[in-house]
Amino acid sequence: MDTSLRDRIRAGLRQHDLEEVRDRVLQWDLAEQVELLERLSAPERAVVYRLLPREAAFQAFGRLDTPLQSELLTALQSEEVSGLVAELDPDDRVRLLDELPVTVARTLLVDLSPEEQDATGLVMGYPPGSVGRRMSPEFVALDRAMTVEQARAAVLERIHDAETVYALPVLDGQQRLCGIVGLRRLLATDGSAPLGQILREAVTVEAHTPAEEAARRCAEEKLLALPVVDGTDRLVGILTFDDALDVLEEAESEDVARSGGAEPLRRPYLSTPVRAIVRSRVVWLLVLAVGATLTVRVLEVFEATLEQMVVLSVFIPLLIGTGGNTGNQAATTVTRAVALGDVRVRDVGRVAFREVRVGALLGAALGTAGLLGVGLLYGWAVGAVIGLTLLSVCVLAATVGGVMPLVARALKVDPAVFSNPFITTFVDASGLVVYFLIATAVLGL
Repeated sequence: MDTSLRDRIRAGLRQHDLEEVRDRVLQWDLAEQVELLERLSAPERAVVYRLLPREAAFQAFGRLDTPLQSELLTALQSEEVSGLVAELDPDDRVRLLDELPVTVARTLLVDLSPEEQDATGLVMGYPPGSVGRRMSPEFVALDRAMTVEQARAAVLERIHDAETVYALPVLDGQQRLCGIVGLRRLLATDGSAPLGQILREAVTVEAHTPAEEAARRCAEEKLLALPVVDGTDRLVGILTFDDALDVLEEAESEDVARSGGAEPLRRPYLSTPVRAIVRSRVVWLLVLAVGATLTVRVLEVFEATLEQMVVLSVFIPLLIGTGGNTGNQAATTVTRAVALGDVRVRDVGRVAFREVRVGALLGAALGTAGLLGVGLLYGWAVGAVIGLTLLSVCVLAATVGGVMPLVARALKVDPAVFSNPFITTFVDASGLVVYFLIATAVLGL
């Protein structure tokens, strides 16, 4: 995006020169227009949005994050709002309605056509976080008794209404899913052939399956569309690959934010109010600050040891920093493996044994470096304390860091939320205990 052009647009908004702003905005393609809307304040966003041509406005609205859509709706007139909501796919519409006050959502639902109300109600009926909330009920379903030619005609009849036609579910006489056929195969097959001859087995998920789990399955199987069924194997919707990518991107953003001790913003950074950014970070900072009091308590217990050999205090940041980093590395690796399904709760023993060995090798390398470096400067006895502590702390931190995500999963909490704050607090305190115990033993304090 041209920064100077964006600055001229902002200047035009301040001067209320809307014709100039419109001319500038229309110089950009859709992606750049969406980026501009994301960077503007809420009032500016509403003004610029009204200046877009109708078709471009509908497309741009669909690309905005849900919180920005919600803000934009509150700034637009009621007739504009109804049109925008009606243009959305049912799954996108449900996510938007979830962001709005109940009274506003109810009013928008009433303005929809009966068909759109039914489709929206179907998606909204599934629990938040399930794939039923992310599926599209707008699909072309073919009857197994059709010929290929009849199937083609059915696709053409609904091609403008369906979410996708590249992967077509096929149903039996009782509306149960019996297979799937690709559009390419349908077009390449003789029209008189029975549709049942070109079916392939369908990979499906139940509608109450967590959306992230369904999205990962869609990605692993490399599917254009994943059929979603109810408890009786009746087809209720499809999860398209682009919606699956959105689910995975949201999950990845959430994990990254929480592993860093913050809550996800769920909207573009530059359009997020400062107060919202503060709220996303302050809770975990308070948690970590409270946890740090445990470290202070350990230092108080070993105060006499420090007084006997003040040089030991110099290495405290090095040791607790190394322990925290080692633990967080292990936690991040295992959390990712849990998310991908590579590791399960029952693998906790194998993970612990593996991380003990990893920690021992890391600790041996760092401990040797610590022994040589510190020994040359402060004496070999102090060097031995640092080397042994680094070895011990790395083993402890790697093991705890590897096990914590699995403990979190067993407790049914988000591993990214649970692991890193706990590891930071535990490793800092326990690492200091190990440090002073080794120093007492080696130096005879």
